[in-house]
Amino acid sequence: MSLDQYFLLGRSGLRVSRLTLGTMNFGTSGFHAAYGKTEDEARPIFQRYLDAGGNVLDTADFYTAGESETILGNLIAETGTRDRLVLTTKFTNSVDPGDPNAGGNGRKHMIRAVEASLRRLRTDYLDLFLLHTWDRVTPIDEVLRTFDDLVKAGKIRYAGLSDVPAWYAARAQSLTEAHSLVPMINLQLPYSLIDRAIEVEHVAAGRELGLGITAWSPLAGGFLTGKYRQGSAGDGRFGNSGEWTERQWDLLKTLESVADDLGVTMAQVALNWAATQPGIASAIVGASSATQLDTTIAALDFDLPPELRTALDEASAVPPESLYRMFTPNYQEWLVSTGAKVGDKPAGYHPAVRNWV
Repeated sequence: MSLDQYFLLGRSGLRVSRLTLGTMNFGTSGFHAAYGKTEDEARPIFQRYLDAGGNVLDTADFYTAGESETILGNLIAETGTRDRLVLTTKFTNSVDPGDPNAGGNGRKHMIRAVEASLRRLRTDYLDLFLLHTWDRVTPIDEVLRTFDDLVKAGKIRYAGLSDVPAWYAARAQSLTEAHSLVPMINLQLPYSLIDRAIEVEHVAAGRELGLGITAWSPLAGGFLTGKYRQGSAGDGRFGNSGEWTERQWDLLKTLESVADDLGVTMAQVALNWAATQPGIASAIVGASSATQLDTTIAALDFDLPPELRTALDEASAVPPESLYRMFTPNYQEWLVSTGAKVGDKPAGYHPAVRNWV
């Protein structure tokens, strides 16, 4: 089990491992406290990830009310591994509900957030700083100018976006190109066999514009582990079985069949599928123990045979809606199906040159 294969993130020179360690459960305070781990409990998880060759850590100032960042800062300092790690954190959510400028994506909060994260993480720079959520208010050029200033000030190395509309990501990247600002290199989005919505626009936008996608919740909040069955009650974390559709329960049966064929777990198949999909640079995984993380890392130890991947693709596919049906199938394929004689240029093709007299 190893994570010592690294891939470029988007159109950048930053190399990342195929699995990112998500640390939303590091800490016992705030919104995520019910499933949190103390520093002593987090330490073996963190160490196991490093030992496997993983190099990307994902957190946010909002996770466990800042405790996730504090624990990460302590563990990184203990191991002396700061320079080898790609340390990622995010901003947007309010850290002080009584202060209207203590949240959102405005310049004031962005600078306040990065300074606070640097203190908690015990570092003088962030490798990757992400806008956590589109706030529907802040002008996009304000966000981009602030990212640019933070890079020039040495506070961050790279910038990116999380949970934004595809048009927002496209406009952001286009503006950075037009005005020679620091480009975005990352889109962090939900993606799994259950939720393939980003394939409609985000994946194509990312590949076209140089935005590497990191997938969060690749196991759909635990549903794809097979822990829950139709008719069973949830535990408050993954929800009740009634929240899932018949199509999703049928997908679970296909996933179980594929896992049985390969002799691995359902979770490993689901994670392997997500991590190896086109446009996905890294999948974010969490763990409640080092042993569980071992099992997760083993999800990359096998290849999904084409016929089994096709079975998963077909079981999880959602027919395109409305105008998106106009984009499927590919227009070139459609032309060929009508009998039109079109195709790619043959090798060595040179356009005719007309000499005008």
